[in-house]
Amino acid sequence: MFSKILVANRGEIAVRIIRALKEMGVQSVAVYSSADREALHVGLADEAVCIGAGPVTDSYLNMQSILSAAVCMKVDAIHPGYGLLSENARFAELCEKCGISFIGPSADTIRAVGDKEGARRAMSAAGIPIVPGTDVIDDADEAYFEAEKLGFPLVIKARSGGGGRGIRVVTESGEFQTAFETARSEAEASFGDGGCYLEKYIDGAKHIEVQLIADDHGNTVCLGERDCSVQRRRQKIIEESPGPTVTPELRAALIAAAVKAAKVSSYSGVGTVEFLVMPGGAFFFMEINARLQVEHPVTETVTGIDLVKWQIRVAAGAELPFKQEEVRFDGHAIECRVNAENPARNFLPSVGRIEELHVPGGPWVRFDSAIYSGYDIPPFYDSMIGKLIVHASTREEAIRKMRAALCELVIVGVSHNIDFLMEILASPEFIEGSFQTNTLEKGGV
Repeated sequence: MFSKILVANRGEIAVRIIRALKEMGVQSVAVYSSADREALHVGLADEAVCIGAGPVTDSYLNMQSILSAAVCMKVDAIHPGYGLLSENARFAELCEKCGISFIGPSADTIRAVGDKEGARRAMSAAGIPIVPGTDVIDDADEAYFEAEKLGFPLVIKARSGGGGRGIRVVTESGEFQTAFETARSEAEASFGDGGCYLEKYIDGAKHIEVQLIADDHGNTVCLGERDCSVQRRRQKIIEESPGPTVTPELRAALIAAAVKAAKVSSYSGVGTVEFLVMPGGAFFFMEINARLQVEHPVTETVTGIDLVKWQIRVAAGAELPFKQEEVRFDGHAIECRVNAENPARNFLPSVGRIEELHVPGGPWVRFDSAIYSGYDIPPFYDSMIGKLIVHASTREEAIRKMRAALCELVIVGVSHNIDFLMEILASPEFIEGSFQTNTLEKGGV
């Protein structure tokens, strides 16, 4: 087992990892930007190192600064959390060259699954259904020709990265060329790779993802599914497990496809295989996320398995002690992402001081966050400031518990989306479990 780990991230995920390390008896090193000097993860870690100025390019994406800190602090491993450098194959390679373990898949695997075009080809060859589409196209005129053949509506997708960037839905041919150039430019700016491909737009689908963990001893275990269909502009807002419309037969088929996808990719570590699922049960492979997901707590809650701890243990060479048939699912869990943003102003991000904070309590209520009373939210980072997770025996009870917890959550000093979350939870589409990825875009709430 590792004796000291550097956490190359910030915010709630850095806090989550540091807490796990404390429980495991492993020393933690936090890195922070000058804007995060008073951040919670800095105070919780055993040691902390400033790695640059506020913007992520000067700090949390600065590989040289992070690796220099890791070498100076004599750590055994680096945990990248999610986002930032978590799916950067070059960073994983540099960790290895420095003699430091990267807590995640190998650089080759990250590169293979991160290339969405290549992953589509590999999954198709393995017999896993994929959305009809094209290979990467560099020429705008050729892309338009292929778009006309594929038919509208369609989706332009960046080959690299995620988080909704480099993606455009195009409904008619007249919009295509502008959307294609915009998607390419956004992908180049976000991921350093402007490669884009086209996919047929699947209307009326649910976004279902399967959580898996694989060790280096040939064991791959799936920990059930999460329904992540509640999205705004392709960004997840609410996640739950199990999926309210996932039948035992569909679950078995999704798990079988996810295991096959992991084997095809020589996957090791914690990861997620994402699918689009149609009302009749047909499904299509979307992508593999080679990292811990923001929504991992709902899986932890229904399985009782600490994903962060097992991610670390597997990276240290441990063998999974549980088999697929031993995984048990208990009750229902829901997670709401609490963002510092103003829904009345087109969800404009909100920054400033948290003047007052009251966190809800009670049985099976969890708030993963890095904010506190007096904390100043800096302007450089993602707007998510917390994740509220609840667990109950049934989905109906979980919805009531979440609404009660949101009513109790008090955040004063910045704008937030709590009322918006309450509206979604009260909507017929959510209560019925019929929410689809485009429900909000169609004005369903």
